[in-house]
Amino acid sequence: MDVNSLKEKKFNSLITIVSIVIPLVVALLFGVQLPNVEPLSFLPPIYASINGLTAILLIVAVWAIKNRKRELHQKLMTTCIVLSLLFLVMYIAYHMTSNSTEFGGEGAIKYVYYFILISHIILSIVIIPLVLKTYARAYLKNFDAHGKLAKITFPIWLYVAITGVVVYVMISPYYIN
Repeated sequence: MDVNSLKEKKFNSLITIVSIVIPLVVALLFGVQLPNVEPLSFLPPIYASINGLTAILLIVAVWAIKNRKRELHQKLMTTCIVLSLLFLVMYIAYHMTSNSTEFGGEGAIKYVYYFILISHIILSIVIIPLVLKTYARAYLKNFDAHGKLAKITFPIWLYVAITGVVVYVMISPYYIN
């Protein structure tokens, strides 16, 4: 086994652990309410905006790589990962200080909302190992494998980022300050 294969094997082990730990920690912290802490009710529009910015930067990153601007592509993708982590921290902080908001729409729109929400949640878990493996392959300069996996990762990540904004827009009228 060559050095790159060993590195990729180590990355994959770490990626597997991180991909399991993050959703578990989020699920555990989601149920924790911090006592005597003011609700961070200002966060949802901020983290929804971060999702929107991530979606835009993902599209620009694809444009960059298609135009052979590898360094720009790398910086944009790194920025998208940082933004996703920032979103996650804010999302957890909000839910640890605020009660969950129930969607108040009725009829068909309620089913649309829950379809978007559930698909968003499921794919936000699925995207963790995909992003990390795609990034690791580029880091290891395995660009053929990176490109093949990126063709799967990109549309899922873009969907998660866009539906994050859509979920916020649909539920925002029901937030209680």
